[in-house]
Amino acid sequence: MKKTRRLALILAAAMTVATPALAQQGIQRTGQFIDVWNNRGGNVLEMVQTRQELASSGRTVRIRGYCRSACTILTTMPNACLGPHARIGFHAPRIQGTQIIPPYVDQIMGNFYRGGIRERWFGGWNRSMEMKIITAREYVRLDPQARICDSIRP
Repeated sequence: MKKTRRLALILAAAMTVATPALAQQGIQRTGQFIDVWNNRGGNVLEMVQTRQELASSGRTVRIRGYCRSACTILTTMPNACLGPHARIGFHAPRIQGTQIIPPYVDQIMGNFYRGGIRERWFGGWNRSMEMKIITAREYVRLDPQARICDSIRP
Protein backbone atom coordinates (compact mmCIF):
# COMPACT_ATOMS: atom_id res chain seq x y z
CA MET A 1 0.00 0.00 0.00
CA LYS A 2 2.79 2.40 0.93
CA LYS A 3 4.59 1.76 -2.38
CA THR A 4 1.36 2.29 -4.37
CA ARG A 5 0.69 5.61 -2.63
CA ARG A 6 4.26 6.75 -3.27
CA LEU A 7 3.98 5.88 -6.96
CA ALA A 8 0.67 7.77 -7.19
CA LEU A 9 2.28 10.86 -5.64
CA ILE A 10 5.21 10.64 -8.05
CA LEU A 11 2.89 10.36 -11.05
CA ALA A 12 0.76 13.24 -9.80
CA ALA A 13 3.86 15.40 -9.45
CA ALA A 14 5.08 14.39 -12.90
CA MET A 15 1.73 15.24 -14.45
CA THR A 16 1.87 18.77 -13.03
CA VAL A 17 5.30 19.60 -14.44
CA ALA A 18 4.78 22.62 -16.71
CA THR A 19 1.71 23.23 -18.88
CA PRO A 20 0.15 20.08 -20.39
CA ALA A 21 -0.93 21.71 -23.69
CA LEU A 22 2.66 22.59 -24.55
CA ALA A 23 3.63 19.04 -25.57
CA GLN A 24 1.79 19.41 -28.91
CA GLN A 25 2.58 23.09 -29.42
CA GLY A 26 4.65 23.90 -32.49
CA ILE A 27 4.30 20.45 -34.09
CA GLN A 28 3.37 20.67 -37.78
CA ARG A 29 2.34 17.44 -39.47
CA THR A 30 2.33 18.29 -43.17
CA GLY A 31 3.98 16.64 -46.14
CA GLN A 32 6.68 14.03 -45.72
CA PHE A 33 8.08 15.66 -42.57
CA ILE A 34 6.87 16.45 -39.10
CA ASP A 35 8.40 19.73 -38.00
CA VAL A 36 8.78 20.58 -34.33
CA TRP A 37 9.13 24.39 -34.26
CA ASN A 38 10.02 26.36 -31.14
CA ASN A 39 8.54 23.87 -28.70
CA ARG A 40 8.69 25.02 -25.06
CA GLY A 41 8.34 21.55 -23.60
CA GLY A 42 5.56 21.07 -21.10
CA ASN A 43 4.41 18.08 -19.16
CA VAL A 44 7.04 15.33 -19.26
CA LEU A 45 4.61 12.40 -19.34
CA GLU A 46 2.59 14.01 -22.12
CA MET A 47 5.82 14.56 -24.05
CA VAL A 48 6.67 10.88 -23.59
CA GLN A 49 3.31 10.12 -25.26
CA THR A 50 3.98 12.64 -28.02
CA ARG A 51 7.40 11.07 -28.54
CA GLN A 52 5.82 7.62 -28.99
CA GLU A 53 3.35 9.01 -31.54
CA LEU A 54 6.06 10.83 -33.51
CA ALA A 55 8.51 7.90 -33.40
CA SER A 56 5.88 5.53 -34.81
CA SER A 57 4.70 7.99 -37.50
CA GLY A 58 7.06 6.62 -40.16
CA ARG A 59 8.04 10.21 -41.05
CA THR A 60 11.19 12.20 -40.39
CA VAL A 61 10.77 14.51 -37.40
CA ARG A 62 12.77 17.69 -37.85
CA ILE A 63 13.47 19.61 -34.66
CA ARG A 64 13.79 23.26 -35.62
CA GLY A 65 14.13 26.57 -33.87
CA TYR A 66 14.21 26.37 -30.08
CA CYS A 67 13.48 23.03 -28.40
CA ARG A 68 13.56 23.28 -24.64
CA SER A 69 12.62 21.48 -21.48
CA ALA A 70 10.55 18.31 -22.13
CA CYS A 71 10.93 18.83 -25.90
CA THR A 72 14.54 17.67 -25.55
CA ILE A 73 13.43 14.04 -25.16
CA LEU A 74 12.37 14.13 -28.83
CA THR A 75 15.98 14.55 -29.97
CA THR A 76 16.86 10.87 -29.59
CA MET A 77 14.00 9.38 -31.58
CA PRO A 78 15.34 7.12 -34.34
CA ASN A 79 13.48 9.21 -36.95
CA ALA A 80 14.52 12.62 -35.56
CA CYS A 81 17.06 15.09 -36.86
CA LEU A 82 18.09 18.55 -35.74
CA GLY A 83 17.75 21.61 -37.92
CA PRO A 84 21.18 23.14 -38.52
CA HIS A 85 20.17 26.30 -36.63
CA ALA A 86 18.25 24.56 -33.83
CA ARG A 87 18.96 25.42 -30.22
CA ILE A 88 18.33 22.87 -27.50
CA GLY A 89 17.65 24.01 -23.93
CA PHE A 90 17.95 21.93 -20.76
CA HIS A 91 16.89 22.72 -17.19
CA ALA A 92 15.61 20.88 -14.16
CA PRO A 93 12.01 19.71 -14.46
CA ARG A 94 9.81 21.49 -11.96
CA ILE A 95 6.24 21.73 -10.86
CA GLN A 96 4.58 24.57 -12.78
CA GLY A 97 4.84 27.93 -11.05
CA THR A 98 7.34 26.70 -8.45
CA GLN A 99 11.00 25.93 -7.99
CA ILE A 100 10.12 22.41 -6.78
CA ILE A 101 11.87 19.61 -8.65
CA PRO A 102 9.54 16.59 -8.47
CA PRO A 103 11.14 13.26 -7.64
CA TYR A 104 12.03 10.89 -10.49
CA VAL A 105 10.96 13.17 -13.36
CA ASP A 106 14.60 13.98 -14.14
CA GLN A 107 15.24 10.22 -14.24
CA ILE A 108 12.43 9.75 -16.77
CA MET A 109 13.92 12.47 -18.97
CA GLY A 110 17.50 11.28 -18.52
CA ASN A 111 16.61 7.80 -19.73
CA PHE A 112 15.97 9.28 -23.18
CA TYR A 113 19.40 10.94 -23.47
CA ARG A 114 22.64 9.41 -24.74
CA GLY A 115 26.38 10.00 -24.59
CA GLY A 116 27.64 13.37 -23.44
CA ILE A 117 24.11 14.80 -23.22
CA ARG A 118 23.18 12.12 -20.69
CA GLU A 119 26.42 12.72 -18.78
CA ARG A 120 25.78 16.45 -18.57
CA TRP A 121 22.12 15.93 -17.69
CA PHE A 122 22.96 13.75 -14.70
CA GLY A 123 26.06 15.87 -14.03
CA GLY A 124 23.97 18.89 -13.08
CA TRP A 125 21.65 20.08 -15.83
CA ASN A 126 18.88 18.03 -14.19
CA ARG A 127 19.12 20.16 -11.02
CA SER A 128 19.70 23.59 -12.59
CA MET A 129 16.96 26.21 -12.62
CA GLU A 130 18.89 28.07 -15.33
CA MET A 131 18.42 27.03 -18.94
CA LYS A 132 21.54 25.52 -20.52
CA ILE A 133 21.26 26.20 -24.26
CA ILE A 134 23.38 24.42 -26.85
CA THR A 135 23.41 24.51 -30.65
CA ALA A 136 22.47 21.59 -32.86
CA ARG A 137 26.12 21.11 -33.78
CA GLU A 138 27.16 21.05 -30.12
CA TYR A 139 24.39 18.54 -29.46
CA VAL A 140 25.69 16.23 -32.19
CA ARG A 141 29.22 16.59 -30.83
CA LEU A 142 27.97 15.41 -27.43
CA ASP A 143 25.69 12.73 -28.89
CA PRO A 144 27.21 11.41 -32.14
CA GLN A 145 24.12 9.24 -32.75
CA ALA A 146 22.11 12.43 -33.29
CA ARG A 147 22.18 14.00 -36.74
CA ILE A 148 21.68 17.29 -38.48
CA CYS A 149 18.79 17.23 -40.98
CA ASP A 150 20.07 16.91 -44.53
CA SER A 151 16.66 18.09 -45.82
CA ILE A 152 17.21 21.58 -44.41
CA ARG A 153 19.80 23.83 -45.99
CA PRO A 154 22.03 25.70 -43.50
